[in-house]
Amino acid sequence: MNIGRLLALSTLLAALAYAPGLLAAEPSPIAPGAKLEKIAGEFGFTEGASCDAAGNVYFTDQPNDRIMKYTTDGKLTEFLKPAGRSNGTKIDQNGNIIACADEKNELWSIDVATKKATVLVKDYQGKLLNGPNDVWIRPDGGMYLSDPYTKRAYWTRGAQEIPNSILFLSPDRKMLTRVTEDVTNPNGLIGTPDGKTLYVGDFGSSKTYAFDIQEDGTLKNKRLFCSMPSDGMTLDERGNVYITGHGVTIFDKTGTQIATIPVPDESWTGNLCFGGTDRQTLFITASKGFYAIKMNVKGTVYPKAAGK
Repeated sequence: MNIGRLLALSTLLAALAYAPGLLAAEPSPIAPGAKLEKIAGEFGFTEGASCDAAGNVYFTDQPNDRIMKYTTDGKLTEFLKPAGRSNGTKIDQNGNIIACADEKNELWSIDVATKKATVLVKDYQGKLLNGPNDVWIRPDGGMYLSDPYTKRAYWTRGAQEIPNSILFLSPDRKMLTRVTEDVTNPNGLIGTPDGKTLYVGDFGSSKTYAFDIQEDGTLKNKRLFCSMPSDGMTLDERGNVYITGHGVTIFDKTGTQIATIPVPDESWTGNLCFGGTDRQTLFITASKGFYAIKMNVKGTVYPKAAGK
C-alpha cells in the first residue's frame, strides 16, 4: 500500500474511533420478531390513542361517539358514551382525559373517576373553533391544539369563522392564543419532553414541520422535518417520531426514515401511543381496528408540572 493510501486509512480509522455511532446504527425500534396483533375490530373509525400513568390506553371511536379503554390486563371496555364526538386525546398531569370534542367544536377535560366533562375551550374570541383535532400537553400544563376546518355530517353550525391554525391554551387554562397560521391544514402534533420542540403534521402541504416552542407559547423557527403529513404522532425515548396515515412510518430525530410498521388490513392509521406497564408496547388506532406491537424502545414519559 502506498504512503498516501496508508495515511488516508489511518485518518479514517482515527475519525471512527471518535465517532462510534458511525460504526453501527442503533437497533431497530421494533422488537426482534415482533408481529402486529389485532386486539379488536369493527369500530366506526378509531382515533385519539393516549396512555395513563398506569399504562392503560384510551382511544376514541368517533362515528359511534364513544371513548374506549384497554387495560393493562387486556380488558377492552366502553369508557364513555356519548363523548362529544371526541377525536384526539391526551392524559394531563392530574390523570384527566383532555379530549378534542368535535361535536360542538370544544376542548374538554374528562374526570376519569366520575366521567364528568368540563369544557375548557368553547370559542376563540367569541368565534367558533374549526373542529379541534389533536392536542399535546407540554410539561408546564400548557396545551397545543390543532384546529383545521373539516366539515362533519353531524354539525349544525355554519361556515368557518377563524383560519386553520395551531392554538395554545395557557397553563392556567385562562387564555387561548393563536400561535401560528403558517400551516394550511394542521392535524397530528406532538412535543418533546423538554418542552422545546413541537412537531406538526400539515396535510395542506403534505409535510410535517418542527417548531421551536417559546415560553409564552408562541412558535418560532418553522422547518421541514419530513415530507409526509401525519394524522397522529408519538415519540419514543430515543426521540424517534412516529407518523401515521398509511401504516406507521418511524423517523429519527434528524428526519431520516428508519422503519415502517405496515397495517395491511386497514385503509388508514389515525393515531398511536405507547402503553402497557412498561410503556414498551405501541398501540395503533387504524380505521376499524385497534392494534398492538411489541417494541424495542419505550415511549416518552413527560415530566409532571410543578405542583401537580
